Amino acid sequence: MARAKNSQAGSGQSKQRDLKTYQSRRDFSRTPEPSSSAHATNSGSFVIQKHAARRTHFDLRLELSGVLKSWAVTRGPSLDPAQKRLAVRTEDHPIAYGDFEGTIPAGEYGGGTVMLWDRGYWQAHSGAHQGLRKGNLKFTLHGRRLRGGFALVRMKRDEKARRRAAENWLLIKEKDQWVDRDLDPVERWERSILTRRTMTTIARATKKTGSATHLPDFMPPQLAAPVDTPPQGAHWLHEIKYDGYRVLILIASGQVRIDTRSGLDWTEKFPGIARACAELKAVDAIIDGEAVILDTQGISRFSLLQQAIKHHRAEILLMAFDLLQLDGEDLRPLPLLERKQRLKTLLKNAPEELRYCDHQSGSGKAMLSAACAMGLEGIISKRDDLPYTAGRSPAWSKIHCICRAEFVIGGYRPSSARDRPFASLLLGEYVDEELRYRGRVGTGFDSETLAELGERMHRLSRRTNPFASVPAAIARQAQWLSPQLVAEIVYIERTPDGALRHPRFLGLRRDKAARDVIGSRAAP
Repeated sequence: MARAKNSQAGSGQSKQRDLKTYQSRRDFSRTPEPSSSAHATNSGSFVIQKHAARRTHFDLRLELSGVLKSWAVTRGPSLDPAQKRLAVRTEDHPIAYGDFEGTIPAGEYGGGTVMLWDRGYWQAHSGAHQGLRKGNLKFTLHGRRLRGGFALVRMKRDEKARRRAAENWLLIKEKDQWVDRDLDPVERWERSILTRRTMTTIARATKKTGSATHLPDFMPPQLAAPVDTPPQGAHWLHEIKYDGYRVLILIASGQVRIDTRSGLDWTEKFPGIARACAELKAVDAIIDGEAVILDTQGISRFSLLQQAIKHHRAEILLMAFDLLQLDGEDLRPLPLLERKQRLKTLLKNAPEELRYCDHQSGSGKAMLSAACAMGLEGIISKRDDLPYTAGRSPAWSKIHCICRAEFVIGGYRPSSARDRPFASLLLGEYVDEELRYRGRVGTGFDSETLAELGERMHRLSRRTNPFASVPAAIARQAQWLSPQLVAEIVYIERTPDGALRHPRFLGLRRDKAARDVIGSRAAP
């Protein structure tokens, strides 16, 4: 499946011909829409814009041959394959239109508010041009909101469509892991993917200029390397290790986006944090921290956080421990202690959802012992004199009170109990591109988790074993799954061959891809 690329041969003249209709319909002295593209990006991008014209609809645009091929999806996209959406083919748009968010003046062509609702890149399943000609274009979207396979299928023209020279297509979700018959994306996501504004806010702010405030692009966070004992020395400080989701908060002129460590936009999952960050006294900022739920003892619990996200509860907190940018200044080159002091000042008198993560200098062993005695997960040790660097670094270390890691679910053993869809999950991790079996987990599940896992695993069923090898006694009764789900597991230790002793299931990790779960050839 090749990522859609722009054809460059004769692209200048061809692009102008493709955009002739677009340009003839607009008076660019009156509308803030872009008149043309400066160049083709060659990126295979896509964008979906919510457009409150005469009737509100969603414009799907796929980059191909230097332009955005466009369809007006009347009711918006659906994640249910049974819900076929009418998609009316419209004129090609310039690549620059993929950045447009604002208000087209009343009386102009397409007058109304335009929101950047989703964007990313797309991949055609076979030849994109051939699919367009034949009226059957199948593709995969890699967006912040929409993912997985879709198809655009051209309908036969009736007499009414012929008179209007209209091309009616159907946008159909293909059956894959991203199907969700219960979630309506149109109702679920009502804010801009770029600025976090609603349609009403965009209309108020951009009637004259059509301009938008741009949030920073995603930047990979610094990650801690696992070690057995805390590092010692004058330049090490130690923080509590929280049991939650790592997030980066990006702020610009009151607009907020919350990214996971892998770059997913999870702003909708943390509305309380987003609202609190919008109130900070900063023109722009990038804050690094952990989204958590605290129990009655003040201890963060991953299972409580998952429930809060699932039921859209607002009591999620941000434990902020680093500041990467503030008011246009890149703080990453500064020593950690200076960045933390700037963060502490920024969060003074901040809303209660935002908490400063304090630290202790001195003995890491003493802090680890205290953390374990309190029932905490562990500690993070950091060099206080070094800059912030993306990726895993020896300058940050994590030490657990108990062993804890992510593992890929590659199968399960069936259960004889009617109220359980499985007896245990088969776990693995990737070593040298092979999924290595690491044992089974059968505890840690409540009834709601069992039901959710049963439904998810049903969609991922397969006949072949995804593991490099599994003990014969386990394999005989195993039901295999496509290795896509990632589980958070706690355990006592590993056996010499890498198998887990006394594992317990904590929850699914929705912020980490299965291929990123990498272990070592030698057992820890």
